[in-house]
Amino acid sequence: MSVQTDVEPRVEPGVFVAPEKPVQGRIKCVVWDLDNTLWDGVLLEDEAVTLRPEVVEHIHRLDKMGVLHSIASKNDHDAAMAKLAEFGLTEMFLYPQANWNAKSDSIKHIAKGLNLGLDAFAFVDDQEFERAEVAHVVPEVTCVDVADLDEALARAEFIPRFVTDESALRREMYQGQIARDDLEREFVGTNNDFLAGLEMTFTIEPARQEDLQRAEELTVRTNQLNSTGRTYSYDELDVLRESPEHLLLVASLTDKFGSYGKIGLALVEKAEDVWRLRMMLMSCRVMSRGVGMVMLNHVMGLAKEAGAKVRADFVETGRNRMMQVTYAFAGFREVSRVHDQVVLEADLDTLQAPPPYVRVEILG
Repeated sequence: MSVQTDVEPRVEPGVFVAPEKPVQGRIKCVVWDLDNTLWDGVLLEDEAVTLRPEVVEHIHRLDKMGVLHSIASKNDHDAAMAKLAEFGLTEMFLYPQANWNAKSDSIKHIAKGLNLGLDAFAFVDDQEFERAEVAHVVPEVTCVDVADLDEALARAEFIPRFVTDESALRREMYQGQIARDDLEREFVGTNNDFLAGLEMTFTIEPARQEDLQRAEELTVRTNQLNSTGRTYSYDELDVLRESPEHLLLVASLTDKFGSYGKIGLALVEKAEDVWRLRMMLMSCRVMSRGVGMVMLNHVMGLAKEAGAKVRADFVETGRNRMMQVTYAFAGFREVSRVHDQVVLEADLDTLQAPPPYVRVEILG
């Protein structure tokens, strides 16, 4: 529990103060040095370098928990990549940076590629100078001396709050996204032609118990496309899942490059005359795929078949403007407001068919 005071903390000019946020599972990506960190020896000076098995073990363990990995090494790029391939580790690292740039620049490049905040990164290096450079330029990044690795990785910020069925697939999901991005950059044609070529399948089904950890995670991590900003615990969701007065739906998306995982959640409170959308959220990473309204229109269609109106709770959080726009495009209009808490009602005569480039699958 945090304690608020009336006194603002004094901050010296030029000193970075990271925003207060939960420590548990804060680190989403660990960036590794190579020489005398991932392996013993200096690649460009020694005839051979020796992999450190205890470091590799940590990498694989964290990977299974959904923590990503990358490289920031001052090294010849081709030689470093060849050595990683020789050790069978190439696939473990996303956006690896082996060059002669400052390591802080490499980390910023990785963060941009992964679309993660710098405070979600840790940097492991044996050199005090390199850690100090990163700490000075990007103070949000957690710096770790490889000599203290075992102790550091046991801290709460390196232990994900949620380890779900999707955790072990997170790296593969990012690799699929990298392949999509590469294809999109090279694609010549309309956006609809590109999306059609992805061969997407959007699946909607009632939440199962095994979905609830990921559902809880979605309510915690989704901000821009969360209609109320409210979070739900595993236990709360389990009660709602079994309630005959509620409908809890999850959505997932796949394409020819693989799965995006569970990317959407809807909670509906059903009454005879009015269905109330208590929560609607969608992962930001699928909005560019044009599927943001598929589940919303599915719920509207079910209500129309039941002869009920659809109203939706919406709380203006300052970050979820995109969800407000999604509701508007789906035909929702404001019917009441108390400060930032809004009730919207759908025009069920404006139901929209799914985009032609996505196949919708309804299960259960």
